[in-house]
Amino acid sequence: MSESQSPPAGPDLALGVPIDTIASGTMLAGHVGDDAVLLARQGDEFFAIGATCSHYNGPLAEGLLVDGTVRCPWHHACFSLRTGEALHAPALAPVACWTTEQREGKVFVRAKEDRPPKPRVVPNRDHPQRIVIVGGGAAGFAAAEMLRRQRYEGGIVMLSDDKAPPVDRPNLSKDYLAGTAPEEWVPLRDDGFYADQKIDLRLACEVAAIDRARREVVTDGGDRIAYERLLLATGAAPVRLPLPGMDLPHVHTLRTLADSRAIIAQSANARTAVVMGASFIGLEVAASLRARGIEVHVVAPDERPMERVLGRQIGDFVRALHEEHGVVFHLQDTASAIQRDAVTLASGPTLHADLVVVGVGVRPRLDLAQHAGLAIDRGVSVDEYLQTNDANVFAAGDIARWPDRHSGAAIRVEHWVVAQRHGQVAALNMLGAGQRFDAVPFFWSQHYDVPINYVGHAERFDAIEVDGDIGSRDCVVRYVSGGRALAVASIYRDRESLLAELTMERESA
Repeated sequence: MSESQSPPAGPDLALGVPIDTIASGTMLAGHVGDDAVLLARQGDEFFAIGATCSHYNGPLAEGLLVDGTVRCPWHHACFSLRTGEALHAPALAPVACWTTEQREGKVFVRAKEDRPPKPRVVPNRDHPQRIVIVGGGAAGFAAAEMLRRQRYEGGIVMLSDDKAPPVDRPNLSKDYLAGTAPEEWVPLRDDGFYADQKIDLRLACEVAAIDRARREVVTDGGDRIAYERLLLATGAAPVRLPLPGMDLPHVHTLRTLADSRAIIAQSANARTAVVMGASFIGLEVAASLRARGIEVHVVAPDERPMERVLGRQIGDFVRALHEEHGVVFHLQDTASAIQRDAVTLASGPTLHADLVVVGVGVRPRLDLAQHAGLAIDRGVSVDEYLQTNDANVFAAGDIARWPDRHSGAAIRVEHWVVAQRHGQVAALNMLGAGQRFDAVPFFWSQHYDVPINYVGHAERFDAIEVDGDIGSRDCVVRYVSGGRALAVASIYRDRESLLAELTMERESA
């Protein structure tokens, strides 16, 4: 991700701002020298922190102040006003802090200072001496980072079957695939991070089994790695269709950095592409390939894109948006075979295809947990602390099914931000924090210049309420069951998305 900062704008906060011009609960974006700074007031206290989110540089002044924190309007990261700490993913790095001074009816922003966050879990001798994390994705990385942020000094072994260190996976189908983000933005941390933090990251490492009786993880190579606490974060694998030609070299799924690189390499000489699947990954890939000037055909059995999750209205809007950009849809149809330069549809026609991307969903990788005898219910069953039926084993991310307090049901979701937040809470609880996971699920999807934010979780809904105009790209859409909004989607209504998230949190508290 980019580490550039927004250019300084607004008032010079070092010169002071009249106190009575900043009401309690409000924020002001300004600068101190070349640094963009956010000045926030809560009651009689003033706080000054970096004005841009450390995730994708979202403008924090357009976000929401909540109980000593500020939430980013773009992807719902959350920062402490006192320390700048990134309290909730997707941001993992803190923002800077400055001191403030009130004098002669003005508030002045003074010196930048280092305010290291206090650990939420006090280190003690009862902490496990070694924690093993199986998985190198969002949940696994967030857990390892949080353990070190809490000043945990024990051993951390992170086993990933990927050949690349943990990456910003949403970028793989969005900006990086479109060619608008360089590859140096994709790693979550540079290679030196793992050595500096004493995280034993083992790449291309396949785990064959978990020996719960001996508290050991067994690798394909026969190594046995002891643990006191184990986090399973094995993620999900793309669904592969049982089609002739699925193994041809121009046919790809998308999950890893290697997958995205392969699609980019193939796209260099491709004139036409067929994307199978009209949900989030499939359509993000379609938009990215159109950005590269490739003719794109989307094949899917659905009547309209994304209808199952986002409903008919947004589904129709998304289809029209993609058609405006030249995408050709073949809906209520499927592929019957893939050839070296074509895809044959079940309805009969043949589409020319130099490149085929299959984005028809993923399946949670449950084999390890199942063979270890952990409780399984359409995912690894965990309690509100993300603990399995084995007190020494936690699960997080795409595989975990947890009791969601807002919907009142056990749910499993495949969202990047949820996986990161799972990892953070699991890390705290492996150190004995006893913190419930009660975050409201959130994800975002990007289609050309149109972002769609979604908070909550509605597997079913009996009504859809639209506030605003979907076609004008200015709306909030509520998914209602029994008169209660279980989820909210929005387009360019970022603050209302944050307010919906806060309302859901407070309803389930």
